[in-house]
Amino acid sequence: MGLSELEESSLSLDEKLLRFMEQLELLGEKRAALNSLTEQGWFSISKARYSMGNKQVSALQYASEIEPLVCVHARTLDNGEVEFCTEKATQRKESGKDGRSIEDIGPQEEGIRRRNKPKTDTTEKEANDRASSEKAPEVTPVKKRDQNPQQDPLKWFGILVPQSLKQAQSSFKQVIELSAEIATLQTAVLNTRQELKSNMKDKHILQSKTSAAQVDKVAN
Repeated sequence: MGLSELEESSLSLDEKLLRFMEQLELLGEKRAALNSLTEQGWFSISKARYSMGNKQVSALQYASEIEPLVCVHARTLDNGEVEFCTEKATQRKESGKDGRSIEDIGPQEEGIRRRNKPKTDTTEKEANDRASSEKAPEVTPVKKRDQNPQQDPLKWFGILVPQSLKQAQSSFKQVIELSAEIATLQTAVLNTRQELKSNMKDKHILQSKTSAAQVDKVAN
């Protein structure tokens, strides 16, 4: 009985060790691809700066408000492993509580206030006050965003950008995808290594019990 359990433990340990080696090999390949894409992206940016000028491809061209176009989410699978996945962020629309845009609320409320005013004989002072109140929405309007934070970042650097800048963007997009895959794979490697340690301890315990049983059998 003890020998059968020991054989099963050895087979399970061998399978997990093979899986661990495969995961390490795949992790090394993806890390090499990540480094290659990162270098290619920065090299493409250098080419774009050479053709457009250093000041034309820098942080000075960034939008005043920036929101991520891609988000990374982590989820736990049924087997307990953690998976990292990328998802394109949806564009958010600024709106009021009633679903109308912020820019439309002010003038409409001002119109309601004008309709609710009683019709009485007005003096010259009241006429001036009414004129100033009607001009108030024009003095402090709600400004719309000058730039859409979720637009294509390439447009920050001009309409006609060089091909090298587009290649840089493509490289870094692939880097984001690879980063999520590497994070998932690295988590799997850590879990497999922990399982190997646990199985090794169990195997040593079984070996000790089997050896003690064989000694008792010989002694008797």
